[in-house]
Amino acid sequence: MSNFFNGLLKLRRGPWEMLATVLIALGVFMLMQPFVLWGFTYSFITTLVGTVMFIIVSHFRE
Repeated sequence: MSNFFNGLLKLRRGPWEMLATVLIALGVFMLMQPFVLWGFTYSFITTLVGTVMFIIVSHFRE
């Protein structure tokens, strides 16, 4: 776990891509769930932020 946080602080690609992927998956889950309206409301922006974040961090160094 410490390795993950060190990678985030040192701007390494792996941990940031994982975080962006989790955001994308969370946004898709929020889009498909029928339980809470605020989850559906913010699902698009969550997916969009994760996608843009993934594009940006794919240019980080290994």
